[in-house]
Amino acid sequence: MEASILYNSLHIAEMIKIRSKAQGIAIKNMLDELELGSNTISHMRHGRAIASDSLARIADYLDCSVDYLLGRTDNPEVNK
Repeated sequence: MEASILYNSLHIAEMIKIRSKAQGIAIKNMLDELELGSNTISHMRHGRAIASDSLARIADYLDCSVDYLLGRTDNPEVNK
């Protein structure tokens, strides 16, 4: 059984950028409000993973599911 890559930080960083732009949210402001480092997205673009709770907070802020940011679904809606 082959292991599949379930976490691609470059893809997730791009999804965050796309979602924030679609909602008119400046990434810098979002990171400040979430008390995440200003280089968080840059680190992700260079292959560093972020904590799962940080990813969940970003998804909540962008009003989308973590699965959407992970690329597991094309539907950004959160199942409520």
